[in-house]
Amino acid sequence: MRPWVRTALLLLLCTAVRSYAWWNEDWAFRKEVIVNTSASGADVKDALADFPVLVRLHTANFSFLDAKEDGGDLRFVAADDKTPLKYSIELWDPVSELALIWVRVPRIQAGSTADRFWMYTGNPKAVRDDDAKATYDAVSLLVLHFAAGQAFLADASGHQSQIAQSGVTAQPQGPIDGAAAFAGAGSLKIAGSPTMRVTAQGGATFSAWVRMPTAQTAGLFALQEGNNAISLGIAGAKLIARAGTAQVQSAVDLAPNAWHHVAATLGAGKLTVYVDGGPAGEVAATTPEMGGELSIGVGLNGDLDEVEVADTVRSPAWIKASWASQGPDAKLLSFGQDQQAGGAGHSYFRILLGAVTLDGWVVIGILMLMMLVSFAVMVGKALFVSRADRANQVFLDHYQKNPDAMLDPNHSHRTTRQLESSSLFRIYRTGLRELAHRFELYQKSGQPSSLSPQALGAIKASLDAGMVREQARLNSQMVLLTIAISGGPFLGLLGTVVGVMITFAAIAAVGDVNVNAIAPGIAAALVATVAGLGVAIPALFGYNYLASRIKNMSNDMAVFGDELITRMAEKYAP
Repeated sequence: MRPWVRTALLLLLCTAVRSYAWWNEDWAFRKEVIVNTSASGADVKDALADFPVLVRLHTANFSFLDAKEDGGDLRFVAADDKTPLKYSIELWDPVSELALIWVRVPRIQAGSTADRFWMYTGNPKAVRDDDAKATYDAVSLLVLHFAAGQAFLADASGHQSQIAQSGVTAQPQGPIDGAAAFAGAGSLKIAGSPTMRVTAQGGATFSAWVRMPTAQTAGLFALQEGNNAISLGIAGAKLIARAGTAQVQSAVDLAPNAWHHVAATLGAGKLTVYVDGGPAGEVAATTPEMGGELSIGVGLNGDLDEVEVADTVRSPAWIKASWASQGPDAKLLSFGQDQQAGGAGHSYFRILLGAVTLDGWVVIGILMLMMLVSFAVMVGKALFVSRADRANQVFLDHYQKNPDAMLDPNHSHRTTRQLESSSLFRIYRTGLRELAHRFELYQKSGQPSSLSPQALGAIKASLDAGMVREQARLNSQMVLLTIAISGGPFLGLLGTVVGVMITFAAIAAVGDVNVNAIAPGIAAALVATVAGLGVAIPALFGYNYLASRIKNMSNDMAVFGDELITRMAEKYAP
């Protein structure tokens, strides 16, 4: 191989190659969303196609500051980083930093963590592009999220069925978002239509989340046409399904005051009920060809959420994945690190700062202001002390050459700009001024020019007062450093505690308790403590250094004052 070829290959190997594609450079940020169907996740045994997964976003796993205020720049792309995925936004609340998005994933493998897709944000020019109708497959006849606001009774499926309600009210908190509250006499009705039909070839699936305060007898779903009927309801604490003469009851009870995912499938010669993702009972049954009116929640005293009806038999894997995706444990999805266009990804600091909440930024802002003030005090005080120390040395050198002449009240001493910075010179000038004042009084009264003990005491008092003023001058603004030293860590701790509280509140609200949801929020909350320590530690070092130098200068002033008064007493003794 020729030398230049070897060199070129080495250069190619050593060059950092961008190891990943980027769907669209107009989007600045992306995050990997991992679908976990292994035993550590949803534990799904069969592959799924066109499955709508629920993506829960909150302050612990998503930076709302990187997205548009209305979520209009949100996009989802398949693992090939080329194919956009259909999605719909059920909830987008940037103030509370909560979002719920349904994403239609074309294929999900069984028992694997290899499936993933990308979530893109960070394009201020993008417009909202979600499509609820395209998020669900064609066999989804009815999808009710019971979201807050005008969409409370809106059918999210492509059929957009009209729902009539009687005695049903909005419940602000369900297992996902809002819920529908039934008081025993209320119900939802969907009139019969060509789309709301069950076929022998397709079958049917009914599913919902239900919570009831006590055991009762109530209907969850009922499809009736002439003598044909299919129903799913509650008998005591059991789930019960009927199709014609076939009837099956769940082997497990529904615990009161707890949300349960329930489902029933009819087709392939059997009627099966599911509770919390697992099969709970099965019986042989035939599937009638029928349509008719669909009733929901007849006689129910409790709450319903995420009501879904399909004219096909959903597989046990589908039912389990629905429970795992929608439930509070959120076992189906996990999130990778944030990545930024033009680089291999965000730094850890970028991830942390992106997860810091508004209250955390307020605390960090106050700490940054304290840091600027403390650094300004340290730099300014260090320059002041150094200048005063140099001036003191210049004055002492001049004074020690001829101390007797320096104690002559008539001595003319040229004041330089450097000596104006000397604390010893100012004390000397105070003593010389007091000495000259005493001698002027003695000359007017004809008394001898000597200092009595009382006069020496008065001069010493003036020197002490001058030293007190000089010490106050040297220690001025040092209190700001003590505030930074003691207050910085406490402010940082306050920001951390509030951040941790908000993180856990957000997790409780969305029901996401995996490590990927908790860790970023806790780590971001600790940024405030780091900021507090970043303020306190430099201030502590600077304070100790300056305090030591100021103490030495104070000692020099005390020694000089004593020496000055002693020399005056010796020279002008009676």
